Amino acid sequence: MNGTRFPYPNTIGTNAVYQNMGNANYNSLQTSLKRTAGRFTFLASYTYGKSLDWTSSIQEQVNPFDFRKEYAISAFDLKHNFDFSYNYELPFDKLFHAANRLTRGWAISGVTRCATGLPVPFQSFGDNALVQVQNNGVNSVSIDLPNYNPSLGSLNVNHNPRKNPLAFNTKLFSPNSPGTFGNSSRRFFYGPGIDNYDMALRKTTSITESASLEFRFEMFNTFNHAQFDGAASVDGNRDDATFGKS
Repeated sequence: MNGTRFPYPNTIGTNAVYQNMGNANYNSLQTSLKRTAGRFTFLASYTYGKSLDWTSSIQEQVNPFDFRKEYAISAFDLKHNFDFSYNYELPFDKLFHAANRLTRGWAISGVTRCATGLPVPFQSFGDNALVQVQNNGVNSVSIDLPNYNPSLGSLNVNHNPRKNPLAFNTKLFSPNSPGTFGNSSRRFFYGPGIDNYDMALRKTTSITESASLEFRFEMFNTFNHAQFDGAASVDGNRDDATFGKS
């Protein structure tokens, strides 16, 4: 940040020391059900979990003087995740009362997934905290966090950018003052979730005892349902035109 290290210029170099350290925990409830009933087979699984850590990448170091203050939701956390896969052998042989190569081997299958969204990250590369924020890609060092003031109103998380381009109420956030660490958590709410349906229609024809021919017609995102991304890389600087936008 220009002007915060007077009389020293911003061209002064640094030496970085990296340590393999951190604290993380994951707790979850996992359940699955598999069932075969005649021509119908399905597998359903559901996970309810939460992952918390000090940092999810090298870039997310915020306060080098107190790592415990960085404890927050992991970047990859999914609170709810439901998967349903199925296969149904179509009874054309019974409908047409003819069990032959033309009527046998038809099936419809698919995978349905419904999950909550990923956490929305907060970060700023302005180096207001004066800890030498370096944004150089995958090896970025440290980030700034904005100040969060919930007394100014509701967060109003919005998961549909068609209604409003803002993913949340940006008025609750302000840049941290020079020489201070923002009080916002790295992550504390989630972006839009996933609601996806993939399906396939297939026909398997036996040629010999060891050979068969399969025809498949596959549809991904069958119902053409929009899957919105979260407010990625939210900048703590309110002057940034992308702040809070999906």
